Amino acid sequence: MNWLTNKVLPKIRDWTNSRETPDNLWVKCPACGQMLFHNDLAANQNVCSHCEHHMRVGPQERFQALFDDAKYDVIELPEVQVDPLKFRDSKKYTDRLKDARHKTGDKDAMIVAHGKLAGNPAVVGVQNFNFMGGSLGMAVGEAIVAAAKLAILQKAPLILFTSAGGARMQEGILSLMQMPRTTVAVQRLKEAKLPFIVVLTDPTTGGVTASYAMLGDIQISEPGALICFAGPRVIEETIREKLPEGFQRAEFLLEKGMLDMVVHRHEMRDTLANIVDLLAVKMRKEDNVEILKPKKAAKKEEAPTAEGAAEAEKADDTSDKPTETKD
Repeated sequence: MNWLTNKVLPKIRDWTNSRETPDNLWVKCPACGQMLFHNDLAANQNVCSHCEHHMRVGPQERFQALFDDAKYDVIELPEVQVDPLKFRDSKKYTDRLKDARHKTGDKDAMIVAHGKLAGNPAVVGVQNFNFMGGSLGMAVGEAIVAAAKLAILQKAPLILFTSAGGARMQEGILSLMQMPRTTVAVQRLKEAKLPFIVVLTDPTTGGVTASYAMLGDIQISEPGALICFAGPRVIEETIREKLPEGFQRAEFLLEKGMLDMVVHRHEMRDTLANIVDLLAVKMRKEDNVEILKPKKAAKKEEAPTAEGAAEAEKADDTSDKPTETKD
């Protein structure tokens, strides 16, 4: 028995342990608790096949599901100063950034890409909640400004998928300054008569909700998304009352008029493609009208008449007379 226990069994254990299934093959739905095979979940765009709960997805999955033939170009975003405040809580801010970049493979919480959507040009920005909660910092602010500039350059609509816990506290006032900066970027889009479409996903809260997330010409949301400034738990603790069922969820806000539509993820591409196509036709018509519009002819100077010349002479004579002064 010693020979079997000491030599044979360890070899069998090593062989069987090396063939154990990975831990990430199955994903538990946070809403219904159903176990979902990861390949089936990915093929269903991270939507639970049992309860239709919309799980979070990253920028790459969004781009592949949205653009024609999954073809798009990711733009290079401006570099920003890393850790300008030398912030540290339980961990250095620089260490948090390194961990988030290692986890997601992205430089920061927003990625911007451009391509074709149903044959029309479109610029799309996606916030990644897995990168420090998608928080709004200097890099995200620069990304939105760059996306707006690109949309104006290409005369294309800008579509933003928001998902964030608010402003990034590690950047202090510098993160709050991105709220007016992004608002100005959106205003420039509107001055250029270009559509700004916002798709709010779970969760969109804090300073993001208080700025560009609520400035869209068309406000869309995924089902069940939490959209608020302060969360329901904070409100309940403040007012000491139980909030109604579904408070601050997409369907509740649609009923109250804060959203234009709530769209299932499987229908999101077709919905956005139809909106962009309709707006593109309108923009082309307006451009054609501007081209065909005749230019205003310069106003011809009227030839002076005899009466006008006499009146002008009389005015000159009166102006030449010296004014009398009393002693």
